[in-house]
Amino acid sequence: MKKRQALIKRLVIGLTGAAALYAVYYCSQALPVATGYGAKIMGSGIFISGRDQKDLAQKELDFWPLNLATFRVDYQDSSVTCSIAGMASSKAIFRKGLGVTLINGLSETEIRAQKINMVFPVVGNRDTIAWPMGDKIVNTYPDCVDSIAVGNAVARAFNAEESRAGTRDSSRVNLTRALVILYDGQVIAEKYATGYSASTRLTGWSMAKSVVGALMGILVKQKQIKIDEPAPVQQWKDPSDPRHHITIRHLLQQTTGLDFEEVYNKPSHANKMLFVEGDAAAFAAARSFNKAPGEDFRYSSGNTNILSGIMRKELGDSDYHIFPYAHLFYKLGMYNTVIEPDASGTFVGSSFCYATARDWARFGLLYLNNGKSNGEQLLPEDWVKQSVTPSTAAEQGEYGFQWWLNAGAKNNPKNRLYPELPVDMFYADGYEGQNIFVIPSKKLVVVRLGLTRTSHWGENELLKSVMAAIDTDKKQ
Repeated sequence: MKKRQALIKRLVIGLTGAAALYAVYYCSQALPVATGYGAKIMGSGIFISGRDQKDLAQKELDFWPLNLATFRVDYQDSSVTCSIAGMASSKAIFRKGLGVTLINGLSETEIRAQKINMVFPVVGNRDTIAWPMGDKIVNTYPDCVDSIAVGNAVARAFNAEESRAGTRDSSRVNLTRALVILYDGQVIAEKYATGYSASTRLTGWSMAKSVVGALMGILVKQKQIKIDEPAPVQQWKDPSDPRHHITIRHLLQQTTGLDFEEVYNKPSHANKMLFVEGDAAAFAAARSFNKAPGEDFRYSSGNTNILSGIMRKELGDSDYHIFPYAHLFYKLGMYNTVIEPDASGTFVGSSFCYATARDWARFGLLYLNNGKSNGEQLLPEDWVKQSVTPSTAAEQGEYGFQWWLNAGAKNNPKNRLYPELPVDMFYADGYEGQNIFVIPSKKLVVVRLGLTRTSHWGENELLKSVMAAIDTDKKQ
């Protein structure tokens, strides 16, 4: 009996010790991710979106362990420090024209000393310049649009906020903050939640991937890259390395075969890359290889940041930071957009882009118009077609060049992500309910920005209602 009790005691002590060690290990991995996330979201929310610290803490950062965090906002040096119980701390700094950058890998002094070329356009009164290059928007509607029905559909999208707000279960939050609908290039609906406006820049999260897809298209048009040759990545230059055979097309289509964990509820590769590492592109490129390129579709923020690193290598630092603005954003009238770099100076193209709802709509309009804006063909003439052609590895026909698709399975189009919506629909999809939907057959672009922690925010119902409100057979 005594031997048995002693054995049980040793077992309990052993299990307790193992649990304690695991807890220490988990905290050492998870807490730096949490504080990095907290500092970055708080920093961008305050210094880019112009939001209130308390509001951000109560909405974006209300979950464990960030509900235990301490935030120190320094308006003198434009920084945010997030710490949790003295066990982990992260700092993020704001720089004009660059947005917010986490201090990882380099010191704050080194990051602030970086010489980065930027371009700031001289823009007049945009309210006097016609949409889409400006913000002068006509108040009339095409005859084929039932404006009342569209307005009702928009109102329902915002009513979800009223029904879910205040719930004790933060995982059920569904807040629409901005909604813009274009028909045939014209704004036919626009609405903002209290505290937000047409000038509020909001995160797109993974909608940034579609922006990187466009930038790669521009590089192709300028003949600076070829997408079917081995990707020019330093870590893969050895021909004996199986990663040497990964092409830019594989990166665009998310079929690289790299072992990259894309989940957000633990210290995954994605979370470490975004919130702990100082060089996202290098971290992603260092991942091991587990499948042949082109064989398997696996969505990965790492692939997009590798593309961002390639763009920097091909352009050089003198042009790299100017490039998205001079060759894409300002050409579209996107003057309220910022894409943020990591500590190394490389844009975090997978996730860190802030823009107004109107600017996101302008970007969607570029793709509706087959890569043309203001009379200029910005993208190769076949780039949009390539972008919305499913990868053969995407079994549901769900992914192209950094855009999600609704094409459906090759031999069964009904097997698609949104069976009730058109097969030609494609969309940018960001964490917590950020979306740009483009439906060419209906001449529609729909932008929704918000905070949704459920699987869907009601996009299927909204899009169906908007399509029903447009009588395409009616003379315009």
